[in-house]
Amino acid sequence: MTPVSSGSPYYALFMLAGIAIGAVYWIRVSKNDSRLPIIYFCGLVSAFLGAKLSFLFAEGWVHIHDPNRWQIWLSGKSVMGALPGGWIGVELAKRILGYTRITGDRFAMLLPVPLILGRVGCLSAGCCGGVICSFGRWPAVPVEIAFQCAAMAFLFIMRRRNWQSGQHFHIYLVGYGLFRFAHEFLRATPKPFLGLSGYQLIALATTFAALMAYRSRAVSRSVNS
Repeated sequence: MTPVSSGSPYYALFMLAGIAIGAVYWIRVSKNDSRLPIIYFCGLVSAFLGAKLSFLFAEGWVHIHDPNRWQIWLSGKSVMGALPGGWIGVELAKRILGYTRITGDRFAMLLPVPLILGRVGCLSAGCCGGVICSFGRWPAVPVEIAFQCAAMAFLFIMRRRNWQSGQHFHIYLVGYGLFRFAHEFLRATPKPFLGLSGYQLIALATTFAALMAYRSRAVSRSVNS
């Protein structure tokens, strides 16, 4: 995510709207357990940290000689880092608080909404564009919005039909990681790692971690069944 987004008031409003939706949802579902808002807050903080670190890793270093580098470094962030960052924060908070119930299905169902709102903010800010193609510039932001809409519909169907219960978040991470890895070739981001961007490396690591988590939960369930 290029730092130009920080200059758009619409971008900030859309991001705040996504956070507010998540907060309202978790307050509603936490009536019987006061630990859930704490878990959500920890996930939110670690998501912001992951978003910042991933930007610095993937493209922040490109601006090291830019006179506005501190403004760029402070404003830059990436969804690709926010997802694994938030995941780590939630799991750590659950372990510390002794919360053993599965929260991933709820998080997965909620995730596409703020991400869609964030990408709408990208449209208003003119950031996160695609590469130049034969027909013009690749519509990177609309394509990602379309992916999130499709993911939200698929997660809704899975939840309604009770498919892969307890694995929805892992499935979402695998799907988004693979999508982002492929789509990144069409996004205008630095690709210094043998033709790959830092975001693609993060996407691959996230996909692998989610696959391992999926397998671990599946094995655990088969042993306990």
